[in-house]
Amino acid sequence: MHTAPTTTAVPMKTLTNPTLTNPNLTSPSLASPALTSPALPGAALTSPPSPAMRLRELVFGAACAAAVRAAARLEIADALGETPAGVDELAAAVDTEPLPLRRLLRALSCYGIFAETEDGRYVHTEMSRLLREDEPNSLRYISLWCTEPWTWEAWPRLDDAVRSGRNIFPELYGKEFFDYLHDDARDSAMVFNRAMTHSSRQSAAELADYLDLTGIGAVADIGGGQGHVLASLLEKHPQVHGTLLDLPKVVANADPRLREGGALASRTRLLPGDCRDAIPVDADLYIIKNILEWDDDSTRRTLRNVVAAARPGARVVVVENLVDDTPSMRFTTAMDLMLLLNVGGAKHSKASMVELMTEAGLCLGHIGPVNPYLHAFESTVPTG
Repeated sequence: MHTAPTTTAVPMKTLTNPTLTNPNLTSPSLASPALTSPALPGAALTSPPSPAMRLRELVFGAACAAAVRAAARLEIADALGETPAGVDELAAAVDTEPLPLRRLLRALSCYGIFAETEDGRYVHTEMSRLLREDEPNSLRYISLWCTEPWTWEAWPRLDDAVRSGRNIFPELYGKEFFDYLHDDARDSAMVFNRAMTHSSRQSAAELADYLDLTGIGAVADIGGGQGHVLASLLEKHPQVHGTLLDLPKVVANADPRLREGGALASRTRLLPGDCRDAIPVDADLYIIKNILEWDDDSTRRTLRNVVAAARPGARVVVVENLVDDTPSMRFTTAMDLMLLLNVGGAKHSKASMVELMTEAGLCLGHIGPVNPYLHAFESTVPTG
């Protein structure tokens, strides 16, 4: 995260949207007075929105998502530097008309994305910085991915998916989701790849900090994509060797650090394969991260294959988003519904994950949060 430079405090204009009282919103990072909501007619200064107003705000949620997408596509966060900038200056930088840009920034600032100063200029907040391309924890591509054109066609069909229990992509586009990306939406596929790469790198570093590798000599990253988790672990633990197992096209594009000539290549085995068919890997620790969200049959097959391949006493760590017992339920339940729409998959509850791991024969141990939206399920292969 960038830290705000030391500057003279900039007076902030009071904004009229009462959602600024929401404790989940992030406050501006500038050294300046906090944003406040002025008293509204007939309401106390700190009164939350009424249920009716809150519902009105929720049903206009598409406007908020569209505003974030517009800011990301226009690269407003990249254009705004460390000092307050006027709308005319920003409009020239991002090639827009000033007045519509002011309307967009006003809407975003209601949610803590950018903030308006008392003299009508705009400054960064912690959330707006996350839309910058050069921000280490950037969410720019995640913001674009979650608002890609297909999403605006799919979300209105959620009631159909709930009725049938199936994804709606074949009905919308005549083919399954990933076939559609590959064949008909190359730009969206590029955004998807970048979003997943950014997200994986961020969570991989957090998982590497979370895991205790005492006594571990060999790690297997099962269905590990480009291998960001494995690379993070090998960098952190120079005595460890690792295997990355995923589909042939995936491992062929593994993290450069793991491929031939990479800094970690001498300690890495790249193994093409499908974990639902077999896991021909001997390791002390098996990591399965964010892949057990297809269907329960695929999940059962993968877990059984791990138990069949692993020696007694080997550790198996499953890392997943949960739709319950998490501080990020609004985020994880939204992802769960998107999975229902596009591929017919589902995120797990803690109970469903425990049930499937136990059914596979694993002995459950500690369950704990890796970050606000990921949980790790520690387990071992039975010794007798």
